[in-house]
Amino acid sequence: MAQVEATTERVVAADAETVFDTLADYSGSRGKLLPQHFSEYEVREGGDGEGTLVHWKLQATSKRIRDCLLEVTEPSDGELVEKDRNSSMVTTWRVTPAGEGSSRVVVTTTWQGAGGIGGFFEKTFAPKGLGRIYDAFLDNLATEVEK
Repeated sequence: MAQVEATTERVVAADAETVFDTLADYSGSRGKLLPQHFSEYEVREGGDGEGTLVHWKLQATSKRIRDCLLEVTEPSDGELVEKDRNSSMVTTWRVTPAGEGSSRVVVTTTWQGAGGIGGFFEKTFAPKGLGRIYDAFLDNLATEVEK
């Protein structure tokens, strides 16, 4: 099995603190930012950054649905890490200043992919599909924080 990685980034016209707080607000704004690929969103513990336990289903393709139960940590300033209890998937959100009144958001998801020919196709196509999903998420984030 090979590690698969998908990274997407965007500069948004809002300060890093506002953007990070919006991302970390699982009980409020986060659920509103999710594109149609996410369903059954539910905060099970916490709701604001570190210590949050959140559930959702991610439908990457018409046949590929992941049931995710994510533990949220904040290992450093401007960083949220979501570790899935149901798989090897880990998503890291990094928010850093990008000039006056702007910030860069980088989202990276990694997981242990399948072996063999299936793994080849997963490593080739899954990052592109997940990139499109996170592009939609980052569009929604920009709309929310650039008000």
